[in-house]
Amino acid sequence: MAASTHEQGLPLCASDELQDGGHAVAFDVLYAGEPVRAFAIRYEGRVHAYLNRCTHVAMEMDYQEGRFFDDTGRWLLCATHGAAYQPDTGACAGGPCRGALVKVELSEQEGVVRWHTAPLLQPLVF
Repeated sequence: MAASTHEQGLPLCASDELQDGGHAVAFDVLYAGEPVRAFAIRYEGRVHAYLNRCTHVAMEMDYQEGRFFDDTGRWLLCATHGAAYQPDTGACAGGPCRGALVKVELSEQEGVVRWHTAPLLQPLVF
């Protein structure tokens, strides 16, 4: 069943909810057994998702719910530490980063964005 869930993905949002450089869609996951917030964005037409956890200090990065992009729409910023990340890879682009953001695999088909499980990344079930 886990392989099927990974291949098919779990529905996250409608494609039109993610605009280039716009607000993120948040979702909750289990990462290494711990509940963690994640977020999905669109950058240069493609969807990307990461754990909402700065690599400098494991804190949520958004300065307002769903706001990760800087004013130019070019970088993802940690509101607390000023760390900047590349939106398409999650790689550290400047500031006090310690490596890249943890990427969550997404797919997009027929107007739906889906996220995919991984060995350390599972759905959060209440």
